[in-house]
Amino acid sequence: MKNIFKIMMVMILPLLLINACRDDADRDWTNPEASFKLYDTTLGAAVLYPTMDSNPFILKWDNATAGAGSYSVVVSSTEDFKNKVELAKSETTTLNTNIAALNTALLQAGFSPYSSQNVYIRIERGTEVSNFISFPVTVYPVNKPVITNPTAGSSLVLDAASPTGNAITFAWSDYTYGVNVSYKVEMATAGGTEWLLVGNSTNAKELTANNFDLNEIATKLSLPINVASNVDLRVTATSTSAGGTISKVSDVVTFKMTPYKPAFVNFYIVGDATAVGWSDSGSQLLFNQNEIAEIYTYLENGKSFRFLGQQNWNGANFSLNDPTIKDDYKYFNTWSTNLEPSGDENIKFTGNSGMYKVKIDQNAKSIEVTASSVPTIPSSVYLVGSIQGWNADAAILMDQIGDGEFEYTIAIPADGEFKFLGQQAWSGMEWGNIHTGGNSGFLGPNGDNNNIKFPGTGGLYKITANVKMGTYKVTPL
Repeated sequence: MKNIFKIMMVMILPLLLINACRDDADRDWTNPEASFKLYDTTLGAAVLYPTMDSNPFILKWDNATAGAGSYSVVVSSTEDFKNKVELAKSETTTLNTNIAALNTALLQAGFSPYSSQNVYIRIERGTEVSNFISFPVTVYPVNKPVITNPTAGSSLVLDAASPTGNAITFAWSDYTYGVNVSYKVEMATAGGTEWLLVGNSTNAKELTANNFDLNEIATKLSLPINVASNVDLRVTATSTSAGGTISKVSDVVTFKMTPYKPAFVNFYIVGDATAVGWSDSGSQLLFNQNEIAEIYTYLENGKSFRFLGQQNWNGANFSLNDPTIKDDYKYFNTWSTNLEPSGDENIKFTGNSGMYKVKIDQNAKSIEVTASSVPTIPSSVYLVGSIQGWNADAAILMDQIGDGEFEYTIAIPADGEFKFLGQQAWSGMEWGNIHTGGNSGFLGPNGDNNNIKFPGTGGLYKITANVKMGTYKVTPL
């Protein structure tokens, strides 16, 4: 029995010795025993801010017991120092650096901005190491985002056939933040200083843009149609903490973008729900601004209408994309709740009779009908402007020539401006050029108009306002 026990001990002992040696080797490799002492810093738990950049950060330690050469001060996010970064070197047993250097080293070691983590610090010289000290620290960002898509010199051709389709996903690399970070993506002509906003994202390091939006930016940048032009792209990261707001702007990436000419169509409204009836030759053109076509016009409850692409039945016809509508007429994918299919061609209006804004978005293929801020047709219309001193109390009564249609003949001076009123006062009913000042021929009511600007000569003109159809015109006599 004793012999068996001895034999077993002889067999097991070498294995125990081998494992013990292996464990010692592993322990020495990952976290060797300290051979000299690093004294604890007085920094303690710290939240670092850019305003602290020049503040001192001081470490002291004893002489190493052996060896020669510089001391290396290293930091790590783990106490085994497997992934360590050198903070600085020192020829003495003291390191006198600053918070900016410490913050940068911690970022290089993988610390996330605005997130509290324990830092581990020790001193190394040759094969000798000190003990480590540790404390919680919160760092701030110093590096800027790096754009990864598009790459410099790449090409992007915008697709006219798919205006709402995704053209590109802009992407960039950046820190993983401990707070929300806002990214702003901007574009300019190559070498230009006028930056236009492409879009924003929060935390996500990417932004998808569609063909239409980028084509609109290309138009604003005056890029030539169907030509590959160099454009600059940049990304700004903005983060806010108790220490304030920090913004970092990426390096510019220059790539080529080819815009297209939008294939927008004209829309003419026609039908017994409208002021023009079912006369194709009298169908009413909507005001077009690129992808948006709109008009303030009269609509009658329970009756129908549709849109033509020309003042003729032969050609394009536009109605709702509904199974009951003829395939060739299907166009609008979405529509407001006061519209519904009527027969196999038309759109039925189910709202109350009155004045409405009809708005078509050609990119989204949507139609929206909303009540006008002046929902009724006026019984009287007055003329006010530079032609009579902008005196609303003395606004000129126009002659009624039809249902909602009024006219007046008057001399218009150079750079003349005027509006129409439903009363001899500014409060109440008012109409002017739709949206902004100009001479488009389309009326906008209260809240959506500005002066009609007409470069008169001082001669006589006939001014006509058709409030029911949402139009006006100025005719020289």
